[in-house]
Amino acid sequence: MRTPGIQLIPLHEAEAQMSNQVRLRLLPSARCLFDEPVQVKVAGLRSKQVVTMRARSTDEKGVVFSSSASYRADGSGEIDLSRDASLSGNYVGVEPMGLLWSMRPNVLHKRFHKTNSLNPHVVNFSVHEEEGGMLAEVKNERFLMGDGVSRVPVKQGNIRGVLFTPPGEGPFPAVLDLYTFGGGLSEKRAALLASRGFLVLTVALYGHDDLPKNIKEVHLDYFEESIKFLKNQDKAGSNGVGVISLSKSGDLALSIASYLPGVQAVIWINGCSANVAFPLYYKNKQILSALKFDMNKVMSTESGALITKYSMHDPLKEENKASLVPIERASGRFLFVASEDDLNWDSKAYMDEIVGRLKRHGKENFESVSYPGAGHYLEPPFGPYCPSSFHGVAGVPVLWGGEPRAHAAAEVHLWRKIQEFFTTHLNCDKTQTKSNL
Repeated sequence: MRTPGIQLIPLHEAEAQMSNQVRLRLLPSARCLFDEPVQVKVAGLRSKQVVTMRARSTDEKGVVFSSSASYRADGSGEIDLSRDASLSGNYVGVEPMGLLWSMRPNVLHKRFHKTNSLNPHVVNFSVHEEEGGMLAEVKNERFLMGDGVSRVPVKQGNIRGVLFTPPGEGPFPAVLDLYTFGGGLSEKRAALLASRGFLVLTVALYGHDDLPKNIKEVHLDYFEESIKFLKNQDKAGSNGVGVISLSKSGDLALSIASYLPGVQAVIWINGCSANVAFPLYYKNKQILSALKFDMNKVMSTESGALITKYSMHDPLKEENKASLVPIERASGRFLFVASEDDLNWDSKAYMDEIVGRLKRHGKENFESVSYPGAGHYLEPPFGPYCPSSFHGVAGVPVLWGGEPRAHAAAEVHLWRKIQEFFTTHLNCDKTQTKSNL
C-alpha cells in the first residue's frame, strides 16, 4: 500500500548495481517514512556465495553509526533479508530490518540524534565480498514528514515548539508531545505522528530558542497554555487533547492529566509515578515536591557508564509522598508502557504502583503493557538501538538497558499501539470549527 505523503520512485531508481551485475534493491522504494520497513534484496551473486551486508549513517551531531551481517546466497545467487537468516555479525537469524536497528556508534555512549524533521535519515546499504570489496550499494532516504504535512515553528506567549498538521481538511486528533528533558526540541515523534494523521504540538521546556539553558523548577501553567493553543487550532477535532511522554516527561503527563482540564488520552512510557527531579508549580504555588535520587545507590560499569535503576528514593515512603502524582484525580484514558529491562529506573515497578492505586480507587480508565527485554528509550521504530548515552539530568553517561532484538520488536509493536490508542480515544467531531490563537 502506498504511504500517503511519500512519493514512490520507479524500481530502477531504488536499485544499485556494479559492473559485475550484482544488484542491491530496496522494496517498495528507497524513499520512505522513518517508521516504514523496507525489503532488502540482492541478486546476481554466485550460487551459495557468502557476502557481508552493511548499513552506515551519520547523525545530526556527526556521529557515524554502522552495522554488518553475513549472508549466504541461495542457489540462484539471491538474498532476501525478509527470508534469509544472518549467519554472523551484529545479529543472527531472520531480521528484515536488522541492519537498521543494530547500527552502533563509532564512539562509546552516543545516542542516535535525529531531531530535525526537515531532513531525511539517510542510510547507505551495501553488499561486500568476504574479502571486503564492495559489490553494490544503494541509498535509503527515511523521511520524518510525509508530503503535505505542515511544519510551523511556534513562538507565542511562553510556548516554544513546533506544530505539525497533516494534509487535508481535518479535523484531526490533537496531541501534545512532551519530549522535554535533556534540553532542546525533538521533532521526530511529532512529525511521524502528523504523517499518520494527528495534529501534533511538540514543545521544549529549556535549552531551545530563548528559553533558559537549564531549569530548577517546572511550571504546569506552560503546559496549560500549550493545551489551549493546541485545542484552538482550526483543524483540531478532538474534544480534548492527547499527551504522549517518555521518561521524566511521564510524570509531567500524569500531572497534566491530574490537574488540568481538557486532557482526554495520555500515553506514559517508562516514566515515574512521582514528580521527579524538579518541584512542580501551578499558579506560582508548589503543588508537588521533587523526588530525588541517591548517588550512593548508583552502580558503575567497566564501560564508564552508570546504572541508576535503583538510585531513586522510594516515592511511597512517608517523607516522599508529597511527590506522588494524584493520578486518581484524572478522568482521561491512560496507556501505561513499561520496559522490563529499563536500567534508568524501575519503570515496571512504577507502572504497577500506578495501576494498583487506580484500582484501589475503583478506576478502570487505563490499560497497560510491558515489554520483556526492552530498554528505557522506546521510540518510533527502525532507528539504532541505544545501549548507553549521556543522561541529561544526571550529567553522566548511563546504561539504558535492553537487548537490541527485543527492544526493536517492542518499538514496532508500541508504535502501532500508540496510533490505535489515540485514534480510539481522541474522537473527532467533524462539524466543529475553531479559530487559530
